[in-house]
Amino acid sequence: MLYAIIISLITLICILLIIVVLLQPGQKEGLSGGLAAGMAGGASMGARRTADLLSKTTSILAALFLGLSVLANFAIDRGDAAQSTIQQSGMGGEPIEQQDFSAPSQTESAVPQQDDFEIED
Repeated sequence: MLYAIIISLITLICILLIIVVLLQPGQKEGLSGGLAAGMAGGASMGARRTADLLSKTTSILAALFLGLSVLANFAIDRGDAAQSTIQQSGMGGEPIEQQDFSAPSQTESAVPQQDDFEIED
């Protein structure tokens, strides 16, 4: 449940980050270049303040994205597994620590059996 909430927040932050990055000015274009001067007579927010606001917003959203991504890694539901899946499975489905390796193998040997020959002089 917590993981789903974190993922939805990450998605929302990604969308906001895309919008804020696209609003940032390029070569004398964008919101801080031409549009800010035309809004409200240019008195409320200048081009420089808009660029600073967009820059700070980008930094904050990027930091939130990074922090939530790391937090999502720890919020993944792993169940009650104390060991990895490979350690649990082993051979025969029992943990490797509990297998008896002193018993002879049930499979045939890959090396063919050779008869003992005696060399006579």
